[in-house]
Amino acid sequence: MKALLMEEYNKLKYTDVPNPVISASDEILVRVRAVAICGSDVHGFDGSTGRRKPPIIMGHEAAGEVVTAGAGVTKFRAGDRITFDSTIYCGSCFYCRNGQVNLCESRMVLGVSCDEYRRHGAFAEYVVVPERICYSLPASLSFEEAAMTEPAAVAAHAFRVGPVGFNESAGIVGTGLIGLLLLDVLKSSVSGPVFAFDIDPGRREAASKRGADYVFDPAEKNLVNKVRKLTEGRGLDRVYEAVGATAPIQTAISLVRKGGSVTLIGNVSPKIDLPLQTVVSGQISLLGSCAISGEYPIVLDLVSRKKIDVASLISKIAPLYEGQTWFEKLYRREDNLLKVVLIP
Repeated sequence: MKALLMEEYNKLKYTDVPNPVISASDEILVRVRAVAICGSDVHGFDGSTGRRKPPIIMGHEAAGEVVTAGAGVTKFRAGDRITFDSTIYCGSCFYCRNGQVNLCESRMVLGVSCDEYRRHGAFAEYVVVPERICYSLPASLSFEEAAMTEPAAVAAHAFRVGPVGFNESAGIVGTGLIGLLLLDVLKSSVSGPVFAFDIDPGRREAASKRGADYVFDPAEKNLVNKVRKLTEGRGLDRVYEAVGATAPIQTAISLVRKGGSVTLIGNVSPKIDLPLQTVVSGQISLLGSCAISGEYPIVLDLVSRKKIDVASLISKIAPLYEGQTWFEKLYRREDNLLKVVLIP
């Protein structure tokens, strides 16, 4: 089959590789029809994360058709249109048994190669995945839209980790792809005002167009006071941080009210400077949100009903053989690209 193989850092080769083979009775061979480039793939492209060690076929945001199914597969058959989780979990460890599959003790991510494992992903004509991570597509959903289920489910999981109460205010710091998807989730699920914060004017405009009630530049003077004036002097009830670096996390903490919560989604920086005294004296809850844990069905429903608008976030649809070009554009942050979907 043809695949986009990262032979070395910063170098992707569209080349022939062996077809993946079903090796367990619960596995499915999928013909990939659309696969999106994730920000984590772009960060892995230059080796900075240490989790995309070449040679590796990356890619974990995808959708396609069932080609063949193992003898133990019961829910799917050849020709079914499906998408699948990025996380391959065991289903039997302590965390899986308790519904926290994203924390599985044997967790692997498609398209990742690190010290612990190597699992080729979906930048290819075919990929093999276990049945337990697969989901049927609504008839109205295109493969390109379905490839966006994974990042939308990441946003939905963050919402579940740091839920917003009735008429509570919520803020999103960082309105890139995940932040904009989270904005859709919040606007479809809560009654209180939603605030958006980003240093990029284009992203602030995108947040405003998607329905954010208030949009601010985090560098604005007197930002905290401005937000408090709009929240009865307290600050935001719930804040979500979708970047993962010191400055935006400090912004999030400065904006949340005493007793409120900050849910951390982004993880660009492995370490940050934390304003500990503010967190402790304000009794602020810091919540980590990791990947996805059962949100696919509700996200597929929301996307199919246009409550989550994924189509408008797809900046480009291109053939897989152009992968090197589009990775380079995303890496250099050219053309204000949000999401590029590749077609094998």
